[in-house]
Amino acid sequence: MRTAEIRRRFLDYFAERGHTVVPSAPLPTPDPTLLFVNAGMVPFKPYLAGEDVAPWPRAASVQKCVRTLDIEEVGRTTRHGSFFQMNGNFSFGDYFKEEAIAYAWELSTAPVDAGGYGLAPERIWVTVHHSDEESADIWRRVADLPSERIVTRGDEDNFWSMGVPGPCGPCSELYYDRGPALGRAGGPEVDEDRYMEFWNLVFMQYERGPGPGKSGYPILGELPRRNIDTGMGLERMATLLQGVDNLYEIDETRPILDRAAELTGVRYGAEHDADVRLRVIADHVRTGLMMLADGTSPGNEGRGYVLRRILRRAVRAVRLLGHQDPALPELLPVARDCMAPSYPELTADFDRIAQQAYGEEDAFRTTLRQGTTVLDTAVAKARDEGRHTLPGAQAFLLHDTYGFPIDLTLEMAAEQGVDVDREGFTALMNEQRERARADARSRKSGAADTAALRSVLDANGPTDWLAWEKLETESVVLAILAPTGQRPAASTGEIVTVVLDRTPFYAESGGQDSDAGVLTGTASEAEVLDVQRPLPGLVVHQVRVTAGELAVGDTVRAAVDPEWRLGARQAHSGTHVLHAALRQILGPTALQAGSYNRPGYLRLDFPWRGALGPTTRSEVEEAANRALRADLPVGVRWMTLPEAKEIGALALFGETYGEKVRVVEIGGPWSRELCGGTHVEHASQVGVVAVTGESSVGAGMRRVEAAVGVEGFGYLARERDLVARIAEQLQSPKDQLPERIATLLDRLKAADRQSAELRRKEAAGRAAELAAAAVDVDGTLAATGTLSGDGGSARELALAVRDRLDARAPGVVAIGAETDGKTALVVAVNRAAKDAGLSAATLVKGLLSGRGGGNNDIAQGGGIPATDLAPT
Repeated sequence: MRTAEIRRRFLDYFAERGHTVVPSAPLPTPDPTLLFVNAGMVPFKPYLAGEDVAPWPRAASVQKCVRTLDIEEVGRTTRHGSFFQMNGNFSFGDYFKEEAIAYAWELSTAPVDAGGYGLAPERIWVTVHHSDEESADIWRRVADLPSERIVTRGDEDNFWSMGVPGPCGPCSELYYDRGPALGRAGGPEVDEDRYMEFWNLVFMQYERGPGPGKSGYPILGELPRRNIDTGMGLERMATLLQGVDNLYEIDETRPILDRAAELTGVRYGAEHDADVRLRVIADHVRTGLMMLADGTSPGNEGRGYVLRRILRRAVRAVRLLGHQDPALPELLPVARDCMAPSYPELTADFDRIAQQAYGEEDAFRTTLRQGTTVLDTAVAKARDEGRHTLPGAQAFLLHDTYGFPIDLTLEMAAEQGVDVDREGFTALMNEQRERARADARSRKSGAADTAALRSVLDANGPTDWLAWEKLETESVVLAILAPTGQRPAASTGEIVTVVLDRTPFYAESGGQDSDAGVLTGTASEAEVLDVQRPLPGLVVHQVRVTAGELAVGDTVRAAVDPEWRLGARQAHSGTHVLHAALRQILGPTALQAGSYNRPGYLRLDFPWRGALGPTTRSEVEEAANRALRADLPVGVRWMTLPEAKEIGALALFGETYGEKVRVVEIGGPWSRELCGGTHVEHASQVGVVAVTGESSVGAGMRRVEAAVGVEGFGYLARERDLVARIAEQLQSPKDQLPERIATLLDRLKAADRQSAELRRKEAAGRAAELAAAAVDVDGTLAATGTLSGDGGSARELALAVRDRLDARAPGVVAIGAETDGKTALVVAVNRAAKDAGLSAATLVKGLLSGRGGGNNDIAQGGGIPATDLAPT
């Protein structure tokens, strides 16, 4: 049974039993504790934790997941995959143990022609928590399982919690006996390779207190609403139903592995190390495809670094197997074809995905050349100094500057017999990450403690956010927080974080900067510096108290600066217009991968290989401004996510959307995006879009910057004035400036060539003169001289003089140079002088009291008085 069919049957089964089918959330997650969704329950965590009320009593999903903690184990074992899919059915206070167990048993064992998976009932084993006799009884009654195939286990295996105070409960796992060829008999406690876990049923019925690890914390009591959270590994079920040995050999990965084997000329199953590399390739190419599809771009931080590391590990594994040409163009289309039956968007978006992936491989091939040279030099230096360990700082440099994953450095160093100070590298990485995390935490929370913010949210509920509707509200100060904790008040000059019961301020999100404005009370005033959403539902304001004392409980007038908001609306709508213009000129692969806008300025990142030429930039700018001149209407509509996708609305990568989404349209279908920002009412209100720059921001990623509104007109006015001044200086009509400047440049190049020729002839004459004036000093010809110039000029003259000395006699040349008060001395010796034991490096150090350096042929130093330049 193909994996896509296993997926379809799961969703159909639970849909028929009253479950709402919830689409997979994107891999990037807004959860601040995670980079990627790493379990099927993550999108449902607010409902399971009781932080929010679920919109449905029961749900089912097939969730895309990425786990990279065990990335070094990928390929080495048959259990670890960096990307996987988790089938799950969930109950939010609806059904509980009996139904969950019955559903899992029925779907697993029902005949294939009846919609089930057809697993043999006699080969299924289950585990339950040692305290959960209720579940054991249900298994005996519902599935007629004998007691010997119901295994009791402890907290480590069969009791679940999120690791913090909150919901918890026992769980029951289903295992399938794959037969004696794969291990010993006796159940999952004896051999978890032979007995493969394929489904885990979590029964959330208790509330736990604080405590470390997976056990030892107190159970505070029963939850008011009991929940069900289950996870069936899609790849594991495919492994069972397709009769293969491991997840690398199912229909969604084996074709990638086979193509890699074909490219490299390696036979899978012939040699252990080669098999490991082939499995790494198959896993990582598929993972990279899915991460790119969900909007992650290769980079040096966070999610981008995880993706970069995965793609580069795949590419290097191919190279180590002997294929030196670009590999991803051969492998990524195979991965697409494997996954498209379940995710048809991979086909529609493949051009964009491929551009980024292939650009990353091209960049890595360059990185390998540069970084390998740096590594080889560092290894050689370590050996020369009698060391057998490469410093952690060197490994960090390779990672931070050249994009070398640490495992690549370890492997390449080991190939040369050198260890790496892994602890030193890890310490430097941790320092860098902690700095980044601290900056992010400070930015999001205004330096306030997250736990304190959580207590404010729990006590007062979510902020009434009115930025779409109002520029001003009457609000109550609910809390004032500083880095030291909650405060009752803040005085003039202090910068604090303020929580209001309602606010008209836009909190930074979706690329749009936060609003500016003021809070005005009866006896206080505060300037709003920043507005953020540190927790779902909570808006916080970083403010500077400019007058009086601001206190908790005060009623204040919260007022957005209307000019700031107008500029922000122009910039955000301008970003949508520029995005649509790019797609109109470049095609649908120019899909926004990131943006930032503030009043008067916007930038937009999109995947593209190669710079945009002046003509293309002009075409994009013209397309954007034509939309403004046409005064396209700007509208907002609310609809379900499937409805939005059906009408072609573009979703921002990495964003999480609810049941209803906000679609912003400019000119109807011309620009249609899911967006939570503030916008103008008509395109003409943007004013103008003036493209100010276009640059690279990484492999396969470009950035366009533009000025909009008044700032855009100001930019164009400055450009106009600059052109006018140049035309006046060159005494040329403006429309003839390009030809006039080209003529002047041609004349300048011709003059430079003539000047260089004169300098060459002058230098040749001077060299002949100095060589002829050489004196015999104890059998060695010595030629000396000075010139007005730099060290490079002195070097050229010294070599020219040396070449004119009699080659049969030892010869030494010393040339001094001075320019702008800086001096240099260059010494050169000929072959006869070297044969006689003379060294340029030794001579220049002797003349300069140890300063200077070079080699036996030529050396240079400086820092001497100009009066000492003429050596004797």
